[in-house]
Amino acid sequence: MARARGPRRRRRRDPGRPARPASARRQPRRRHPGLRRRGGENLSLTARTPAELEAALAPFPELEKRIDSATALLSGGEQQMVVLARAFAAKPKILLIDEMSLGLAPVVFMRLVPIVQSIAESGVGVLLVEQFTQLALGIAREAVVVAGGHVSFQGTAEDLQADPQLLHRAYLGG
Repeated sequence: MARARGPRRRRRRDPGRPARPASARRQPRRRHPGLRRRGGENLSLTARTPAELEAALAPFPELEKRIDSATALLSGGEQQMVVLARAFAAKPKILLIDEMSLGLAPVVFMRLVPIVQSIAESGVGVLLVEQFTQLALGIAREAVVVAGGHVSFQGTAEDLQADPQLLHRAYLGG
């Protein structure tokens, strides 16, 4: 015989027990408001003229097909392309890219690397923070390794890439 259950009651927290820190509480997933916009709207916020919009989209032909899709519905790689296209349309003097490979398939990431290189070759300073050192060193001129909050290496990317022991010491010390 099944017992009828009444309304669910919340447990009261023991007053002697400390409250959970905010980081341990379940947080609702919030999307960035810009992700509700369509890809074209995202880009037109930065590109002032149709010519600038066309120039920003030129390195990303697949975005032209999805220009009317909401950015939130694009794949991770396509969203990253929208971000880079917006940055390219803004014509910055310096571009900071933090963990470009994060959440992307290696194939997608490898397609974005030449685009970042072309942005750098156009005269824009690019500061790339990346966990894949060999890929980052392959496109960098200068390298700075920060380990444990301290700069453990500063020099040319060639020097660091050419000497595996130097790279190992820069990251792991010793």
